[in-house]
Amino acid sequence: MTDAPHDNWTAANQRYLMARLAIVRAALERHGARVAAASGAEQTEAPAVEQQATVSIAPDEAMAVDEHEELAVDQHEAAQPETIEALWRELERAERALPAPSALDQLCTAFSLSSFERDVLLLCAGVELDAAFAELCARAQQDARRSYPTFSLALAAFASAHWSALTPDAPLRRWRLIEVESGHDALVHSRLHIDERVLHALAGVSYLDERLRGLLEVVPVPASLPPSQFELAERIATFWVATRAHAYWPLISLCGNDGAGKRAVAAAAAAALGFNLHALRAADVPPSAADREALARLWERESVLQTSALLLEQTDAEQPTAALAFIETVRGLLFVAGREVPRPRGRNALRIDVHKPNVAEQQQLWQHALGPLAPQLNGQLDTLTAHFSLSAEAIQAASMQARTNTASEANDTARALWDACRVQARARLDDLAQRIEPCAAWPDLVLPEHQLRHLRDIAAHVRQRAQVYERWGFAAKGARGLGISALFAGASGTGKTLAAEILAGELRLDLYRIDLSQVVNKYIGETEKNLRRVFDAAEESGAVLLFDEADALFGKRSEVKDSHDRYANIEVSYLLQRMEAYRGLAILTTNLKTALDTAFLRRLRFIVQFPFPDAMQRAEIWRRIFPVQTPTENLDINKLARLNIAGGNIRNIALHAAFLAADEGAAVTMGHLLRAARSEYAKLEKPLTETESGGWV
Repeated sequence: MTDAPHDNWTAANQRYLMARLAIVRAALERHGARVAAASGAEQTEAPAVEQQATVSIAPDEAMAVDEHEELAVDQHEAAQPETIEALWRELERAERALPAPSALDQLCTAFSLSSFERDVLLLCAGVELDAAFAELCARAQQDARRSYPTFSLALAAFASAHWSALTPDAPLRRWRLIEVESGHDALVHSRLHIDERVLHALAGVSYLDERLRGLLEVVPVPASLPPSQFELAERIATFWVATRAHAYWPLISLCGNDGAGKRAVAAAAAAALGFNLHALRAADVPPSAADREALARLWERESVLQTSALLLEQTDAEQPTAALAFIETVRGLLFVAGREVPRPRGRNALRIDVHKPNVAEQQQLWQHALGPLAPQLNGQLDTLTAHFSLSAEAIQAASMQARTNTASEANDTARALWDACRVQARARLDDLAQRIEPCAAWPDLVLPEHQLRHLRDIAAHVRQRAQVYERWGFAAKGARGLGISALFAGASGTGKTLAAEILAGELRLDLYRIDLSQVVNKYIGETEKNLRRVFDAAEESGAVLLFDEADALFGKRSEVKDSHDRYANIEVSYLLQRMEAYRGLAILTTNLKTALDTAFLRRLRFIVQFPFPDAMQRAEIWRRIFPVQTPTENLDINKLARLNIAGGNIRNIALHAAFLAADEGAAVTMGHLLRAARSEYAKLEKPLTETESGGWV
């Protein structure tokens, strides 16, 4: 189907544009006739002086001249005055037929063009739209090679001409409506081109300038917003209406942890004022001042042509220098989104913190997005919102995925929805940490009963956090200490990572490993920034975070001797603070618990010591180490248990032996395990004693 009102405007706009071009063409013809007459009378210098004298210095005087008076000045020189009158009558009829202002009039109003600047623009457009213009330009300039517009031609041909229209700060050149071709000619004799984007705009065709494609992205207006975010959009719109008289629109700084929410709030606020919204990544702002200025001018013009606001999106990883300079330069409606937005000089700003929908709003969003599937969950939305903190956009996407994959049974629906939430929440965290796919179960872990009970208690705390914190009211007592944090201490290979994997599998949550030795940065403040990115990304999913090699960050607090000592303690405090506030499970691992300060240990909810396995525990590990599909032959578990190594090393030996047996096409035997054990001990730089390996083969 076609849009009839739009089609009517398009046709009327075309008619109006052609009528305007016809008047400009007539002025060009009159000027050509004058030049030809003067040339024929061999009086080329005097008319030139006369024409120069009619040029005004400023546009104010020119704009004060009525167009019909302008016509009367020149009518005595026209060969056919009745034709000129007919052109004006056609223009008036075309204007009356417009259901809305023409593209030309909108452009002239938006960029404050004088009547002379409008005619210069039409002259350049005429060369592109009407073949007769090129011939008229050549005739008027008495040079067949100069079949193009110039400022000299425009100054001579059009009444109300003013020199100020030529300056770089005047609208025609500032907004790149026309381009002056650089060359050896003087400014007034240089070729003029209308910008292609502007030419199409005059014809009523709207599109994003090709020079901005790949940089800008259209942000759609959300169908609805959670009440808390809707209030923010209304607040922004009201603020802008109250301050729109300023030369620069005030900047809106969108801070907070909901990236998708910032886009939605910005789009809704812009739409309330009748604006579209385009997004630009701060990383794409050019570092050079010249390129940055060109981008600003292009965008400012595009914002007028498309009636659009701009959203500049910044991440923690990006250096704000170029973005800040761009913010201080560009005009128009501007949002800047980031965790902390730099404040520009000389521009008012309003800070808005955009957070994810609260629990009640998330449940409403889930019910609306799931539709008829919502009743099948039997109240499990409480559990869902307790573990996942998703934006409105992510909730909609997860619901669509669940509806696609789910069966009709309630259990399948809940499971599909849970898995869809995990997928939606992974995107940001996958870029910051290593995701470990949980595949181990409780039978794979051999520990004393005391430690196993502690691990099961950790799982219970995570599983029942919604019940205790929300429904039983503990969260209302205070927000401190609601995070579930644990320290796993023990020698390498004693099962710390395996236990984290089992907990994640039990809770059906993603497990992410963060190597603290890689996160810690020698530059002051960078470690906290790295940790903040991890925790902010993990908040959506409530994933299990495994901070490995905690010894790289923790240690006995020593006397503060310099700024680096002080900031090292700040880094530890920041990590523990985020762990205490984290909505999921955060686990630290260390090989040396004794190296950790007791003041820090007191802030952890669970401390689980992973002991080095004794002979009985090693025998149990050997019994469980081989999958049921692995062929084995005459394995002596008691002899294998004599190897004084941890469970991780036992797994390495078993895996190596399996490869040796597979290569021989045989079952795993004690001989294969002996070869594998020797290899493992060599790696550990430890001798394999006769006491440990005697009598294996």
